[in-house]
Amino acid sequence: MRVHFIAIGGAAMHNLAIALHLKGFKVTGSDDAVYEPSKTRLNKHGILPKAEGWHPQNITKDLDAIILGMHARIDNPELLRAQELGLKVYSYPEYVYEQSKDKLRVVVGGSHGKTTITSMVLHVLNYHRKDFDYLVGAQIAGFDNMVKLSGAPIIVIEGDEYLASPIDRRPKFHLYNANIGIISGVAWDHINVFPTFESYKNQFSLFIDTITPNGTLIYCEEDDVLKDLVNLHQFKNKLEKIPYHTPLFEIKSGKTYLKTKQGELGINIFGKHNLMNLNAAKLACEKIGLSNEEFYEAIVSFAGAAKRLELLAQNETSVVYKDFAHSPSKLKATIEAVKEQYPDRKLIACIELYTFSSLNEDFLEEYAGTMNGADIAIVFVDEKTFFQKSLKPFSENKVIKAFSNDKIKFFNQAEKIKGYLESLEIKNTNLLMMSSGIFGGIDLVTLAKSMLKK
Repeated sequence: MRVHFIAIGGAAMHNLAIALHLKGFKVTGSDDAVYEPSKTRLNKHGILPKAEGWHPQNITKDLDAIILGMHARIDNPELLRAQELGLKVYSYPEYVYEQSKDKLRVVVGGSHGKTTITSMVLHVLNYHRKDFDYLVGAQIAGFDNMVKLSGAPIIVIEGDEYLASPIDRRPKFHLYNANIGIISGVAWDHINVFPTFESYKNQFSLFIDTITPNGTLIYCEEDDVLKDLVNLHQFKNKLEKIPYHTPLFEIKSGKTYLKTKQGELGINIFGKHNLMNLNAAKLACEKIGLSNEEFYEAIVSFAGAAKRLELLAQNETSVVYKDFAHSPSKLKATIEAVKEQYPDRKLIACIELYTFSSLNEDFLEEYAGTMNGADIAIVFVDEKTFFQKSLKPFSENKVIKAFSNDKIKFFNQAEKIKGYLESLEIKNTNLLMMSSGIFGGIDLVTLAKSMLKK
């Protein structure tokens, strides 16, 4: 098979390209810019484009498929050439389905927790040496690639609700046709694509209808929006519906223990949102054929998904975490998790607003009250981000009003927030740095270690 990737440098795209290359496909690709780590990883496998840019001569009639990434535009010269030749153009979720339509497909959807649930299922399957394929949205320990496609009978897919491609405006998770579909919760996101909460919620109703007849829907019943959505849904297909909730647990000296039929079980993750994620993963593993005992045996060694409450540094009195939390629901849940885990310590919580949704003035009010659980609450927006995304900057007063918290401290320059953090006394205090961005290039590990040395 000969496959060409338009916009090969994207996180998902380059991982899929590597997966197909390892499967024996002849893979080529193009992009107007390829950044790290994609550049090194593509080069390692010999599929890095020889020159940057779009080259219509790359598109020939003998190609079996074109895979189009979101980074490309609808007037991309290579896309136009492929359409002129009548070649089949796939989005990457479409092509993943093509490669997995004969497998048992587990698709993990939801506004939050997708990567963690997917990572947990992969960890458990890997621990028990099961044969499976996967697609996950972050690099995780024990896996060289974020995508694997082989002859395995099972595939576990993190199902993003963002759009499939510039010419396919369906959310990615609608294209996988899950046998087992998981929804972790519904909290408005992607305002640039779904301008109202109702339009966003509808994507999850549509996802339910993509689950194959006699398939399974696993959903969080503690999410009131999702619970109502499922209860009111007019099911087109006959499905098994399995609700889940927070399992029984106890926190002792900063460590979480699950209360199971086999007794107390110490685990490495914490926070109610992560324990709900764990229950979703357990139910998915049960449907795949693993027992509860096998699940618990494996999950005790799960250290967490990348950038999800990732430990940067610690000493006897303080811990510094980095987390991917950026939406209102994720922000609130992550702050609550750290406070619950360490009730006797103060918490400094810092969020970088980076996504299009978080930088939208109309959406900003969704953050009201989300940082009230922190002792010191900090909001950072790199002033360069507004310029890069062609967005109108908003003021400190706008942020304080939107968060409904007059104690919010606002910064828009990386050096200033770094200096402020370094000035803080951190004894008997934890620090939580949350962003889907890069905090203006601040080296968070170095910052964390220097703060703990004081």
